[in-house]
Amino acid sequence: MAGRARLTPVGAPTRGTTNPNRLRRVDRWLASDPGVTRLLRRGESPLVVDLGYGASPVTTVELARWLTRVRPDVRVLGLELDPERVAAARPAADPPRLDFRRGGFELAGTRPVLVRAFNVLRQYAEDEVPGAWQLMLDAMPPDGLLVEGTCDEIGRLVTWVAVGADGPRTLTLSLRLAGLDRPSTVAERLPKILIHRNVPGERVHALMSTLDECWAAAAPHRSFGVRARWTTAVAMLADRGWPVIGNPDRRRLGELTVAWESVAPR
Repeated sequence: MAGRARLTPVGAPTRGTTNPNRLRRVDRWLASDPGVTRLLRRGESPLVVDLGYGASPVTTVELARWLTRVRPDVRVLGLELDPERVAAARPAADPPRLDFRRGGFELAGTRPVLVRAFNVLRQYAEDEVPGAWQLMLDAMPPDGLLVEGTCDEIGRLVTWVAVGADGPRTLTLSLRLAGLDRPSTVAERLPKILIHRNVPGERVHALMSTLDECWAAAAPHRSFGVRARWTTAVAMLADRGWPVIGNPDRRRLGELTVAWESVAPR
């Protein structure tokens, strides 16, 4: 009975909203992050799960295209709770490279090395998030990685948490810099575990406030372009003691990654 229960789809249906290239920012990160690429290059024919792809399979198809650049024989499996969404996605399948199946946080009994779960937990209560994370991690190998996050409808404001067996490791913000008023705009798209913590006294609020201050202070650099302003602001943030990590080149794309401990809820 216990084994059968694990295979029963777990979760609540999402709205299903999706658009082409909505998740391109996280796709780009997954295909270039050294930790992720090492994970994909180990072992034979690694499996990646895209959980809750929505009413259209387009973002799962795009994920498969990005990851085959890293590992040509990678297998990508899109999971959805709604059987009608699974049926609608089937014409896009290309087994074993790309397939679709019904499933939820239990990951349909599969054992992926990487799970991408975007815009899935927004409808849940904050205290339900750790349990959902753990359910997914329990289905993965010990070195597996869960990337869980949120984005706006067209992928201009994106955030995600990288979670391993040892718990959350990093928070990444990825913003379209053109036309950006202030970086804290991304706070409305923080992952569920943080979105209600953007209040005075919480670490993530301190990050948003300090980043806005650095962005304002870097205004003179906008004459060299918005990327120069952003990279200067991120450098200022690091100078103020924030644990900025990751490839500096990626910051030119509007990315910022910090150690989880610096933003973890109090």
